[in-house]
Amino acid sequence: MFIVTASWTDQGIRAVKEVPKRMQAARAAAKKLGIDFKHAFLTSGESDLLVIVDAPNGDAVAKFAMMTGSLGNVRTRTVRAWTEAEMNKLISELP
Repeated sequence: MFIVTASWTDQGIRAVKEVPKRMQAARAAAKKLGIDFKHAFLTSGESDLLVIVDAPNGDAVAKFAMMTGSLGNVRTRTVRAWTEAEMNKLISELP
């Protein structure tokens, strides 16, 4: 699981009315990389968008972030997220 936050560039905010169309295109591109969009949110504060995705590996998400960023509408930041069950398993395995 990964959390991707995005901030609009000047180009991206000028064409904000195209966001629904761009989100559809992003979902399709992610699917080709084996990434499943779980949720997408408009946010306030430091980031404009927050997307939760499930991916087979970090490489797929890195490719997705680079592809998305190369279009010039957003700058992304990505973090790996573990579910509560995964977290508990990791903690139980600590020496």
